[in-house]
Amino acid sequence: MNMMDTLLKQAASMLGPEVGNHFDAAVQSTSSEALGQSLASMFRSTETAPFASQVSQLFAQSNADQRAGLLNQLLASAGPALLSSSAGGVLGSLMSPGASQLTAEQAGHLSVTQVEQIAGQAERANPGVVDKVGHFYAQHATLIKTLGGAALTVALAQLREYQQA
Repeated sequence: MNMMDTLLKQAASMLGPEVGNHFDAAVQSTSSEALGQSLASMFRSTETAPFASQVSQLFAQSNADQRAGLLNQLLASAGPALLSSSAGGVLGSLMSPGASQLTAEQAGHLSVTQVEQIAGQAERANPGVVDKVGHFYAQHATLIKTLGGAALTVALAQLREYQQA
């Protein structure tokens, strides 16, 4: 465990259940752009779970429209390569020929495991997808709290860093 791991764990434990309140306050007092950048940095952080894992956790907690929105972000960023990959092949089978977006109903047919694989493939195809997903979740910031205290602590630290730059 490195020094940053230790500091973040200490910060998360000191904030305890209050970290969610601090996050809510920060969300209310910052721009969507700053929050999106901070969330993208949180997704990339070595102090949090891998991007694909975090995305699958968020997918599990999302409503049908949010699930479709997330998957459409992944599709838009990774493009046709995602539809033809082994992970994304399931997307191609759900979509009508010529369609470029999933509906909320179609998104409901995917498991959390499939979404984790799709997110991983999308990130490999286009690392910029992390930024797109960060900005998507800036619009649905309450879901970020489902990732837990350590992720929130990293998000808050990234937001502070972004605002001081």
